Amino acid sequence: MSIMSEKLQKVLARAGQGSRREIELMIQSGRVSIDGVVAKLGDRLDDFSVLVRIDGHKIDLVSPSEEVCRVLAYNKPEGELCTRHDPEGRRTVFDRLPRLSSGRWVSVGRLDANTSGLLLFTTDGELANRLMHPSRSVEREYMVRVFGEINENMVKNLVQGVELEDGMARFEDVVYSGGEGMNHTFYVVITEGRNREVRRLWDSQGVTVSRLKRVRYGDIYLTKDMPRGGWMELELKEVNYLREVVELEAEENTMLTVEGLKRKRGVRQIRRAVRRHEERVTETPRGRRGRTNTPDERRSSTRNSEAEGQNVPVGKRKPSGKPSTAKPTRGKPSAGKPAQGNRRKTDDCNEPAGKRKPSGNGAQRRNPLAVKPRTRQ
Repeated sequence: MSIMSEKLQKVLARAGQGSRREIELMIQSGRVSIDGVVAKLGDRLDDFSVLVRIDGHKIDLVSPSEEVCRVLAYNKPEGELCTRHDPEGRRTVFDRLPRLSSGRWVSVGRLDANTSGLLLFTTDGELANRLMHPSRSVEREYMVRVFGEINENMVKNLVQGVELEDGMARFEDVVYSGGEGMNHTFYVVITEGRNREVRRLWDSQGVTVSRLKRVRYGDIYLTKDMPRGGWMELELKEVNYLREVVELEAEENTMLTVEGLKRKRGVRQIRRAVRRHEERVTETPRGRRGRTNTPDERRSSTRNSEAEGQNVPVGKRKPSGKPSTAKPTRGKPSAGKPAQGNRRKTDDCNEPAGKRKPSGNGAQRRNPLAVKPRTRQ
């Protein structure tokens, strides 16, 4: 019997199929096979030419010498789900990420749909698993806006610890950042990633979280040059920092070439990429030559345009059955009414042109991260 060198779950985690714990559950459920034989916990591999399948799909194995650990920082907008596939067709955080030729992106923790901010992705399932594990105590910092009356005793309770449904929880640090009336902004730090932990802690004090945004994971900060929906690959130095925190060997290689670092995308390029993605996902599917997909849609569109008398040339309108007696008024606008060509198009905007809301880059100028989060030393 040959001696295997690596556990099966470790090999599959390196291939980006999930964390070790997730893969162990797959093996226990009989979803993993090796050369056609259902795998079991404890199986090890030293030959990477074997055929490994998960749910019948072939997995491209990566040897330790070929592995290149990659990490992305993503600014998650509100409304996106931290899942690969949603049965209802809602947007997920994986929709915007770059495609991989082998392996897959593994999210480091989750953010609920109503929470925005920094979310890390990596191709190394073991790195993701260790960063998420509570025993590593990796700090996560959030900017949180709460609605309600806040006093010193409530903050003291949150720092000392509160009993929740799944055990004791606490903030490592709470820093007040200002507010008006019943709205107050704080920066809080936790070292666990329990489900909705920040919101539940504030709820225990009788106040409601109206906005929640993650601004830091370890020493990786969400900077103001990362627009919502944008992502950026971390450099080798930052990747090795994360690996060092969880006691993994330093990475020697990176997918970012020297030329790629020189052409590192700025905030404008990222915003353009985000805008192009939004246009693609919101664009109505059309058939060849710009026509609508179905004949019924085409017929419906034609009938509507004829009924409204718009977008159809005058010479091609259907006769009404009675000759028109109205005199043509082309070139002679009615008194008191400006000519059609001289009227300003203000159908979509009721405000004066000089007071319209900024769009494009101007809409992004107000960024709450312009004020750096404060934490205790």
